[in-house]
Amino acid sequence: MNREGRVFRYGDNIDTDVIIPARYLNTSEHKELASHCMEDIDKDFVKNVHEGDIIVGGRNFGCGSSREHAPIAIKASGISCVIAATFARIFFRNSINIGLPILECPEAAKEIQNGDIVSVDLSTGTIVDKTTGKEYKAEPFPPFMQKLIEAGGLAEYIKENY
Repeated sequence: MNREGRVFRYGDNIDTDVIIPARYLNTSEHKELASHCMEDIDKDFVKNVHEGDIIVGGRNFGCGSSREHAPIAIKASGISCVIAATFARIFFRNSINIGLPILECPEAAKEIQNGDIVSVDLSTGTIVDKTTGKEYKAEPFPPFMQKLIEAGGLAEYIKENY
């Protein structure tokens, strides 16, 4: 499971209200949510993001309310992976449930810069900043969780396997 894309870098404590502002929670349509993703912190995000791009965040990424809308908006915008120093636990779980790949790697989160091209091997946890040539190592998910992500999330996994 490899991912590669250009980095959109954000800082610490990016909460779910920044990822998808509450004023747009009257829909659960994925593309509509994606059209407002990150707009309060980065008004040009939706214009500039391309399929496969990667978000890099600091500590406590996805803190705030427990809404599943936040990882859905990120995934539907085309982001293929989120790397952060740490994730809020409920965001972490919601991301796995909807099949959004995430990796915790404090060193990568600190050093990778906005606009860098990064490749990620989810099966090994290897992160390579192709812009600088630096390699980082995150803890990969266990195989059963990798299967959930590959399937597109928990619901899709269950549909395929039960």
